[in-house]
Amino acid sequence: MLLFSILTAAIAPGIALLTYLYLRDRYDAEPIYMVARMFVLGILVVVPIMVIQRGLEISLGDHSVLFAYVESAGVEEFLKWFILYHVIYNHTEFDEPYDGIVYASSISLGFATLENVLYAIYSPATFGTMLMRALLPVSGHALFGIMMGYYLGKAKFAPKKQSFYFLAISLALPVLLHGTYDWIMITVRTNWMWFIIPFMIVLWIWGLRKMNHANSRSPFRFLVREDEIKL
Repeated sequence: MLLFSILTAAIAPGIALLTYLYLRDRYDAEPIYMVARMFVLGILVVVPIMVIQRGLEISLGDHSVLFAYVESAGVEEFLKWFILYHVIYNHTEFDEPYDGIVYASSISLGFATLENVLYAIYSPATFGTMLMRALLPVSGHALFGIMMGYYLGKAKFAPKKQSFYFLAISLALPVLLHGTYDWIMITVRTNWMWFIIPFMIVLWIWGLRKMNHANSRSPFRFLVREDEIKL
């Protein structure tokens, strides 16, 4: 019973955040099976990421900047971006800018959910620690996904001359933000909450604005549609 409660607490934040982001799609909801597919891919990519990170740590060392921006953020965000680009970017269901946010956050939250489950199983898990993880690393992955997906959406519907520029941002910005998050958590030994909480507040405000902007550029915004969830 205790294990069930711990697993529920570990899984619930990712599902709740993904549901919220999915329902924020105002004009043309994505098929649930496609969102679930990306969520599962996010789960499956955890093992290869861990293997690559361990190899880089052995070969490059664990200097704080190198670990934060290359071994942690660089590897995680690149593999998520790589899967998104090859699986979703040219898919017919990717037909409005906000779709990038839905799919990128799906793979990010799949990754974060399994990471949270592993933490809950192998570390002392209390209600307080799981709540803190929901507010920080899990929501952090969602926000990095929002940034990645926003610029993937801009690249998808931009002229060819600009698409490469937005594709580069869709990878570089999440790496920078994720790396900064990790660097704060690694290097600030005391009073770290004075740094990470303002950082997360800024990210949430920024992320919400990106979501609103992506929705405002939907080609379906002038069509009269009934609210729907595709199965």
